Amino acid sequence: MTKKILVVEDDATTADYIARGFEQNGYVVDVAGDGRDGLFHATDGHYAAIVLDRMLPGMDGLSVLGAVRAAGIDTPVIVLSALGSTDERVRGLKSGSDDYLGKPFAFSELLARVEALQRRGPTGTQPVVTSLRCGDLSMDLLARRVERAGVRIDLQPREFRLLELLLRNKGQVVTRTMMLEEVWDYHFDPGTNVIDVHISRLRKKIDEGDRLPLLHTVRGVGYMLSETA
Repeated sequence: MTKKILVVEDDATTADYIARGFEQNGYVVDVAGDGRDGLFHATDGHYAAIVLDRMLPGMDGLSVLGAVRAAGIDTPVIVLSALGSTDERVRGLKSGSDDYLGKPFAFSELLARVEALQRRGPTGTQPVVTSLRCGDLSMDLLARRVERAGVRIDLQPREFRLLELLLRNKGQVVTRTMMLEEVWDYHFDPGTNVIDVHISRLRKKIDEGDRLPLLHTVRGVGYMLSETA
C-alpha cells in the first residue's frame, strides 16, 4: 500500500528537497507552505507521518501540532527546526511531537527517523516485543541475553542498548545522532569518539572470527545491522 507523507515547510527549496527524497523512496507527498494550510491537510487527510517545520507563517509549527493532537489525530509527527537547543527540543516533544530534528539535516537521517516512527505504530498499539533477531544473532529482551549461533555473547549495558537499537532498526541505517539520543541521551554532539569506540567493541564481539559480518558502516551516515553488506 502506498504511504502518504505530509510536509509542512514554508521554504520552497527545502520543501522540494524533502518531497523529492520521499518520492524517490516510494511515498506520495503532499506539501503545505504555511501553518494553516498544513493544519487543514493534517486534519483532512490520512498520512503515514507528518514532517512539520517549527517556524511557519500564519500559524507556527507548535500551534499546528497542538491543534492536531487536540483533534485526536495520532499521526507520527517529526518537527524540523533551526532552533536546536535542548529547551526547544523539549518544547517540541512536550507539545506532542514524536521526534525533533535540527536544521541543517541529511535527508537520509530524516527518512530513517520517519521510518522508525512508522514501525512504532500509533500510541498504545505497539505489539510487545520480547526478542530481536538478525540472521543467527538473537537478543532476549527479558533475560537480557545475546547469542550468535547459539553461543552467548556478554555485553556491557551500553553495548546492549546500542545493539538493541540496531536490531530494532534491522536493515535500516541508524545515524550517529539517533545513537547519541537513544543510547546516551545526548541531544547534542559531545565531540568525542564514544560511538566509534563502542561500535568497535560491539563489532569484535558479534562479528569475530569467520562469522558473516552483520554490523556495517554506512560511511558519512551511520551504521546498519544486515545479513547483506
